[in-house]
Amino acid sequence: MNLPLNTFADVHDSTAQARFNMIEQQIRPWNVLDERVLDTLARVRREDFVPPAYHGMAFADVEIPLSAPVEQAERLGQVMLAPRVDARMLQELQLLPTDRVLEIGAGSGYMAALLAHQAEHVVSFEMEPELVEFARENLRSAGVRNVDVRQADGARDPIPDGPFDVIVLSGSVAEVPDRLLPLLREGGRLGVITGLEPMMRATIVRRVGDRFETSQPWDAIVPRLRNFPEPSAFRF
Repeated sequence: MNLPLNTFADVHDSTAQARFNMIEQQIRPWNVLDERVLDTLARVRREDFVPPAYHGMAFADVEIPLSAPVEQAERLGQVMLAPRVDARMLQELQLLPTDRVLEIGAGSGYMAALLAHQAEHVVSFEMEPELVEFARENLRSAGVRNVDVRQADGARDPIPDGPFDVIVLSGSVAEVPDRLLPLLREGGRLGVITGLEPMMRATIVRRVGDRFETSQPWDAIVPRLRNFPEPSAFRF
């Protein structure tokens, strides 16, 4: 059967409309109003970073598993975060075109692509070999050339590339990791979601000389990044 000549145009138009709806109906209402951030979300094609089985959910306000089964992906933190969480974290970090960025938890490469669109260079750590290759291929296909995806454990392995202007953890931890703070240069920002369920908060740390100023502007519950310290379960 011959398809109409406008089939591919229709698909493109519907995808563009879905991306527009994501921005206007999910992201703006969540107090993401920085036009530079919104423009980045419009330009970086989220659907290009989603596993093929989940293409229909690319613009949904949900976490998308990056491995199977779903329960295991969530337990291991192998998910794409909901678009509004990535968007608001991007807004909080206030990236500059000269910034050097460290991301921990590359996943599909989507957040790295958003960061790369605004910064000079991004180093992104990912533990799982399959996700390292998935992220690299997604970024390569999207034409993103200023991201270096490395197979490494951001909780334990040496990080030789500092200092950084921005550090972002694409997942939650119990508390801000002390080992990362010395990697921030003067004026640098670290963004992470900290806490324990059912209460987690976005935590933004800014280095001012030898001090670290912290704010917690909004709540969000997201899966854990592995191997970062957890509070002791011991109770009297």
